[in-house]
Amino acid sequence: MTRIIAGDHGGRRIAVPAKGTRPTTDRVREAVFSRLASEDRLRGAVVLDAFAGSGALGIEALSRGAASSTFVESAAWAAAVIRDNLNDLGLAPSATLVRQKVLPWLRRTEASFTLALLDPPYDLPLAELDATLAALAPRLDPGAVVVLEWSSRSEEPSWTDDVAPAAVKRYGETTVYFAVAHGGPAFTPDSLDA
Repeated sequence: MTRIIAGDHGGRRIAVPAKGTRPTTDRVREAVFSRLASEDRLRGAVVLDAFAGSGALGIEALSRGAASSTFVESAAWAAAVIRDNLNDLGLAPSATLVRQKVLPWLRRTEASFTLALLDPPYDLPLAELDATLAALAPRLDPGAVVVLEWSSRSEEPSWTDDVAPAAVKRYGETTVYFAVAHGGPAFTPDSLDA
């Protein structure tokens, strides 16, 4: 079990898949979402939770005022956990659950987002992560924020010309990258130690 940090459902616990996922720690989620809240990037956001696992990131965003969240997860057991978590919290009306691999889905979808949260498996090949970021770029609204959790032991991902890196913060084995799509308000890299 993991808990929602803040917002309408703050303190509530959600289930996590028994296998095959690496849930974001409370410390990292709290830091990421404090930064997003301080930049006013959550209220009314249209969120993508890619490689969703338990759905903790998208659920946290919904709890803090996001308008909607699309959860993309290919594993059947993880998608079932997300569905149950959304139903248990009454968040299903604000959510879309997509049971597909992230990269092909991004290449086909017409959806667009103001906030993209990516927490891929650490063993995902870097070339596939880079392809995923390239496929994501056209799906971002101007000024959309991308938050990527990636292994601190791995090489830094490649960003497209349409998405500018804004900040990097390391938390032990996890590195969090913040980036912003061109054409909107800047993202301040200061004070990431929330």
